[in-house]
Amino acid sequence: MKKHIVVLTGAGMSAESGIKTFRDANGLWEGHDVMEVATPEGFRANPELVLDFYNQRRRQLFEVSPNQAHMDLATLEREFKVSIITQNVDDLHERAGSSNVIHLHGELLKVRSTYDALDIQKWTTDLILGDTCKKGYQLRPHIVWFGEDVPMMQSAINICETAHILIIIGTSMQVYPAAGLIHYVPTNTPIYFIDPKPAIESKHNLTVIAKPATTGIKEAIQKIKIIC
Repeated sequence: MKKHIVVLTGAGMSAESGIKTFRDANGLWEGHDVMEVATPEGFRANPELVLDFYNQRRRQLFEVSPNQAHMDLATLEREFKVSIITQNVDDLHERAGSSNVIHLHGELLKVRSTYDALDIQKWTTDLILGDTCKKGYQLRPHIVWFGEDVPMMQSAINICETAHILIIIGTSMQVYPAAGLIHYVPTNTPIYFIDPKPAIESKHNLTVIAKPATTGIKEAIQKIKIIC
């Protein structure tokens, strides 16, 4: 039976593709207060601003491509069972060829009804006021905003509980509930933490690789193949 590698990815995974990491040092997202563009309250107060914000993010997706780290993770499927749990809302994992991807925080290329959260559809163009679901309710970005439940969380927990190896790439592991997933892998599971500015240090079953995603994943794969 193939070993099960679970990969948790964050903004640093896509940064080398040219996708900005959204939030900068002063807490703004692309010049906007996070409460304006990433909360239900912000959407109610100024839906046009919120829709425009995500329209710009969606347009940017078509200008970038998966980087080598995305490609290397997809290639891992030849030898291992690979599950990717990402905090990213882009589709770069899928475009690189990964076949088992869970998006914890939603997807830019999907929208959903403001009336029925389960009424989700693919969307590749700008979303504007007046775009409605079949029942006539305004559509919104299929993004998990602050203060909202993370519907894929239980699925992610279930996957982590079956991990033989955990790789964490490009995330500070400071944003909950995603950060808590590390606690659901079986005891003594080998963990590889890849980040150019890691906030943690190596310990018995945790190996920190202080490199960007593209170079760090190559080093992690080399180490994994030695122990497997």
